[in-house]
Amino acid sequence: MEIIPAIDIKDGRCVRLTQGRFDDVTVYSDDPVEAALRWRDLGATRVHVVDLDGARTGQPVNLPVIHRLAAAAGIPVQMGGGMRSLEAVRSALNAGVSRVIIGTSAALEPGFAESAFAQFGGAVVLGVDARDGRVAVHGWETVLDLDAVAFARQMQELGAPRVIFTDISRDGMLMGLNAESLRRMVQALRIPVVASGGVTTVEDVRAAKEAGAEAAILGKALYAGFITLQEAMEAAKC
Repeated sequence: MEIIPAIDIKDGRCVRLTQGRFDDVTVYSDDPVEAALRWRDLGATRVHVVDLDGARTGQPVNLPVIHRLAAAAGIPVQMGGGMRSLEAVRSALNAGVSRVIIGTSAALEPGFAESAFAQFGGAVVLGVDARDGRVAVHGWETVLDLDAVAFARQMQELGAPRVIFTDISRDGMLMGLNAESLRRMVQALRIPVVASGGVTTVEDVRAAKEAGAEAAILGKALYAGFITLQEAMEAAKC
């Protein structure tokens, strides 16, 4: 199972939010490029980048920073936040991003998602962000009356090549992985699922692997020192 460090960008800086709340911000680095280089040097094979400003505004805001990051890191970069048009997806890919994550746009406009999957293939990934089993959009600020598993299955039929599943209630809380909700998502789909939200300890990494996740995204737990990248990568091999 692949371990993917997260780099969330707000106002050009590397930050972490708690449960996606924009009024609960911790700044970890003034330069996200430095963060990417650090994770790469510690053995990361991919980084997960979120344009938090883009997630709120509906269009990419931090692409210049992400362009620098992708060029400097030399490892694949997957990116989400503000990817709500084919033009935005294309601009991110042109900036050196290898995978673009769509979430809000897919939930609100399934036809857009189908077009993106058809046009860009494996370079577009579905992001399913859920609170209490329901899909959250617009930077997690709005929760729809839409079941997360049913939504993922619909997108699978429209061509989604993989899913990044985030349990918002666990994100940034250092409370551990909701392994049961992850397992339900994995078992409901034929496509790979990436675990995100709450992966805090070696046990969480093992639980994600046992649930069938293709990869696990780690954020605050890495930055706060609850687990090291090496520990997570070792656990992912077991």
